[in-house]
Amino acid sequence: MTAVAPQPRTLADPLEATSLPEILVHRARTTPGTIALRKKMLGRWKEYDWETYARRTAATMAGLRELGVEPGDKVAIHAENRPAWVFADLAIQAMGAISVGVYPTSPASEVEYLLSHSEAKVVIVEDEEQYDKTAEVRHLLPHLRHIVVVDPRGVRHDGDGTVLTLADVEAMGAGATIDELAEASARLASDDVAIIVYTSGTTGPPKGAMISHGNLMAAARSARGIYDVAADDDVLSYLPLCHIAERLISVVNAVGLGYRVNFGEGGDALLTDLGEVQPTFFVGVPRVWEKMLAAVEIRMGDASWLKRAVYRFWKSQGTRLARKRMRDAMNPFDHVWYALGWAMLYRSTRQKLGLMRVRNAVSGAAPISPAVLEYFWALGVPVREVYGQTENTAQATMTPAGDVRIGTVGVPVPGAEVRIDPATGEILTRGSGTFVGYYRNPEATAETVDSEGWLHTGDVGVIDGDGFLTITDRMKDIIITAGGKNISPSEIENKLKVSPFIREAIVVGDGRKYLTALIGIESDTVGNWATRKQIPYTTYADLSAKPEVEKLIADVVAEANVELAQVETIKAFRLLQKELDQEDGEMTATQKVKRAAIAAEFADLIDSMYKGA
Repeated sequence: MTAVAPQPRTLADPLEATSLPEILVHRARTTPGTIALRKKMLGRWKEYDWETYARRTAATMAGLRELGVEPGDKVAIHAENRPAWVFADLAIQAMGAISVGVYPTSPASEVEYLLSHSEAKVVIVEDEEQYDKTAEVRHLLPHLRHIVVVDPRGVRHDGDGTVLTLADVEAMGAGATIDELAEASARLASDDVAIIVYTSGTTGPPKGAMISHGNLMAAARSARGIYDVAADDDVLSYLPLCHIAERLISVVNAVGLGYRVNFGEGGDALLTDLGEVQPTFFVGVPRVWEKMLAAVEIRMGDASWLKRAVYRFWKSQGTRLARKRMRDAMNPFDHVWYALGWAMLYRSTRQKLGLMRVRNAVSGAAPISPAVLEYFWALGVPVREVYGQTENTAQATMTPAGDVRIGTVGVPVPGAEVRIDPATGEILTRGSGTFVGYYRNPEATAETVDSEGWLHTGDVGVIDGDGFLTITDRMKDIIITAGGKNISPSEIENKLKVSPFIREAIVVGDGRKYLTALIGIESDTVGNWATRKQIPYTTYADLSAKPEVEKLIADVVAEANVELAQVETIKAFRLLQKELDQEDGEMTATQKVKRAAIAAEFADLIDSMYKGA
């Protein structure tokens, strides 16, 4: 008997769908002319409605089929954030293949590892720069059949038919319809793998976390219970799309909840893009929030004494009001007072930062200093911390809107359970977001998810009586001093990084008698400070070597030490003579420090702080 193919269905609720492509079809049919995506091109914003979104996805899907991509095959995307990225992502998912993201900043060696390990059959690359990385290592990639280039300007190849443009692929599938996209989506099962997200690899080679269609849909359903967003809300897509956080915001939740995604010019143009979009929903990693704070401090440092006085006064008033806003306890007089502060400071500051319209603001992916969060709450930006990992599709905890407790990461999101291992203090999570496993690594999968379905996060924390989770640190990062004291380095590092003069702080001291730190200065703010002090300098290294700069940072360290227990104080520090970089293997693409790499690279500098100890 011939099997009957599943038929597309009509959805009463988009989140009843089995997959994101199924929701995309629903939106293309029910709200075809509503704007879904915007992209800044040559200074102008181009718009894409839901119907165009679905048609481009269908064409890309059909074109990839013509290249021989079949269900279960892996297709990698190595490009900057742009509409073509999400068209390709959903096209790959719709046809039952598996989408694999590669960070745009990945060097050729990492590209080779990811394409080889994932056994990618096709890779879609941004431009000449990304093409060259793949071309350099292509002889090591036996599974790779085609390279598809989004922007082919400058790309040189041998013309053997294995290199095409994305326009070629879409042309090959130009006859595909939304009905065909619907038919393909109907064949998908909830437990089919949709994407592979590679972890940052801070302690070894990246592992490929397999995320199912069901995992992605669980995240979308959870988001509806967390965020107050609708079709007229805007987000700015700027974090790498291959990271789980941006994937959720710009693809999963955007399709699931139906809001607009804006793609700016990226990179150093972030503040310009924010200023133009003025998103209502904004997600930032701690580095972004710290950078924004530093930018305001630079401007205030150059302002007149009157503006500085106004800034200090209304910031203090904002801090006072923030404590009430976090508990949703502002009275009518508080609202009037905040309105005056809005006119005097908050509106102009938020507008310049691109946060004037923000109603939902999130910080995640790494620990953030409470002082940074308090600063933005003082401006009226309601930043809430979220906690999750690639392996649980970022579905663990979220700070509730009406009960913000800075220093915690909130309570479990809908559909998730969180508990603490009583023996180790490790945070465990369980729920519909728990991933399928690591690709080609069943041993690591078994170590990560136990027989009862609990995901072992590798983080240490505590849960209070109200169910609020506080993260102490990564288990592998906990420092045990020579005296046997357990120290959480991230808490100390965050106290240092709240200073606008410090970009990176790496606390050292495992097995040592006392703690020390490697510190990287914030070149913009320290450079501005040096200019105002008439201290000449040329390069980053020259600036870091100035005795005046060392004294500046020494004062910051001394101030932080006042708030620390004696065993936690920093007894010595050294300024790094270079900015840490992903291509040098010192940072991950999400700006997390690779501690082992730093310890090896700067071993002599570290040892110099312990001579005679």
